[in-house]
Amino acid sequence: MQETIDLIVHRELRNLKRFTRDTGQPTRIDELDPTPMQHVQEIEITEEHVTIKYNEEIKRMYNANEITHREWVYKYNDDPEMVAAIARVIEVSRKHLYDLPENVACPSGCAECCSGYEPFVNHGDVKRIADHFGWTVDEVMKEYIIERPSADGFVAGWLRKVTDDTADKCVFLKGSKSGKYYCGIYNARPDDCRAFTPVGCQDVDESLSFGPYPTGPAFQPKHKRSR
Repeated sequence: MQETIDLIVHRELRNLKRFTRDTGQPTRIDELDPTPMQHVQEIEITEEHVTIKYNEEIKRMYNANEITHREWVYKYNDDPEMVAAIARVIEVSRKHLYDLPENVACPSGCAECCSGYEPFVNHGDVKRIADHFGWTVDEVMKEYIIERPSADGFVAGWLRKVTDDTADKCVFLKGSKSGKYYCGIYNARPDDCRAFTPVGCQDVDESLSFGPYPTGPAFQPKHKRSR
């Protein structure tokens, strides 16, 4: 059960008085933060120190957020109890070192990442898609890319969806339903799609099985390239 601030203050006041009596060093209760450690946001452990960030508070304003938190830092090497606790954490970590995450591979035909997400395309992606269709870069940009200028000139924009709704499916996604979906330009897909990993993905369709499955014809442009 969490102690109240009043109980903490009374207890620590006795500790401060004892410390002053034993060492001759002056102490003041107003130099002590009696706030309980309730909401822990982050724990960092090094070879000498453990640092705990806790009790984060966010003050929201129109143009910025002010974020504050408390931080407790402790040099633990001379504390046998803390050394034993951290040793236990390391022991359990070694035990789970080779545990695989839940989602290591995409289920066949899931394609959840092909809806809702807007994969960036760079100029190299656009050129690869253009070569795949035998089109020009400008034709691909006009037909399949929502252009967005970037500061570094690397990103060209996003792949279009079948409608203007960003939650809709990618224009290149083929198949009629979950479990039957496949990428219509798989060999020419953008780097964002190539780099996607299901590890930690919250949208995986867990009802689907894994392994290869038959796909249909590749994506065919509806419009012929201009002459």
